[in-house]
Amino acid sequence: MNTLVITATIQSIESLRYTPAGLPLLRLQLQHDSEQSEAGMNRKVQCLLPAMLIGEKANLPLQSGDQIKVKGFLAQRSAKSTHVVLHIQELQRIQH
Repeated sequence: MNTLVITATIQSIESLRYTPAGLPLLRLQLQHDSEQSEAGMNRKVQCLLPAMLIGEKANLPLQSGDQIKVKGFLAQRSAKSTHVVLHIQELQRIQH
């Protein structure tokens, strides 16, 4: 199984691009901050996570600073890369 659900703030958004198949593609940088319990101790968790939206969802009106909850899967950025990127399949804005 390869499913990730995470809340994050959009740190940056690249310009809309198109795949060779003509699908819209939007790359994002997500900032996650939370506190998690591990081995009976609280731990502050912070990370930057590269993410992408492909297809109709790439046209959503998103801005840097938006707080979102996303669900998707992790994959290599490219065939020659070992870096992972989150492919977002579901996105929900979080109201302040």
